[in-house]
Amino acid sequence: MTELRTTLDAHERRLQQYMLQQGMDAEHLCFQDSCHSVTEAADTAGCAPQELVKNVCLVASDAQIIVAIVRGTDRVSTTRVGKALGTERPRTATPAEILDATGYPCGGTPSFGYQAIFLVDPKVMEVSTVYSGGGSTRALVRVGTESLLADNGGRVVRIRR
Repeated sequence: MTELRTTLDAHERRLQQYMLQQGMDAEHLCFQDSCHSVTEAADTAGCAPQELVKNVCLVASDAQIIVAIVRGTDRVSTTRVGKALGTERPRTATPAEILDATGYPCGGTPSFGYQAIFLVDPKVMEVSTVYSGGGSTRALVRVGTESLLADNGGRVVRIRR
């Protein structure tokens, strides 16, 4: 694990405050190095890529934000997401749409803490703890999968390719 830092940006502070208010059983980790990609995040946090989750933000035809949560080593199937929701296949959100809808930048979007439809792939639930986006590209949240699911109100459904 690389060196942690103590100065937080506004997004990281907001996420940390949310986690405290919700009493989440989670740990917010802010690093000196980037966690933007799965490889960078695994190296920085000192964990295996399978312990990371990606929060892929999608937009439904009615403009609703959908967050597809898969293991860091997996990819999201937008066709499966559409079928799971009984809607058209959603499109990938732009970085501006992600920031506007979630309040967090692309590459640092957490798996909880904002209004969206959350879908969690069953492979994510095969481990007890995962690392998720921590509010910036240099932060992660280590959280129990049951806590993550309880907080985001997500539905477990196969959405990976």
